[in-house]
Amino acid sequence: MEKQFKTFQEFYPYYLQQHQNPWCRICHYLGSTMVIVTFFAAFYWHDAMYLLLAPCFGYGFAWVGHYVFEHNHPATFTHPFYSFVADWVMYWRWITKRT
Repeated sequence: MEKQFKTFQEFYPYYLQQHQNPWCRICHYLGSTMVIVTFFAAFYWHDAMYLLLAPCFGYGFAWVGHYVFEHNHPATFTHPFYSFVADWVMYWRWITKRT
């Protein structure tokens, strides 16, 4: 049975535990960066079709990281909201050099 978390503060250490392999994290960082790029592209070219690519990049890169490098299942499947938030927290901490 999957562990239940009452708060994000309880969940985040678990999330980091699921992302110990540096290549898995790199895949997450690449995917998150591509999500940001697609949002800028949609805005710049006034084409919302680019937004359809955002989940493909975000989840696609992350899932490759989990299945190829980390050899576990993404937390997205069991904790979708916390996982989404945690990914951006991890990304922000990487960008600001606080990983």
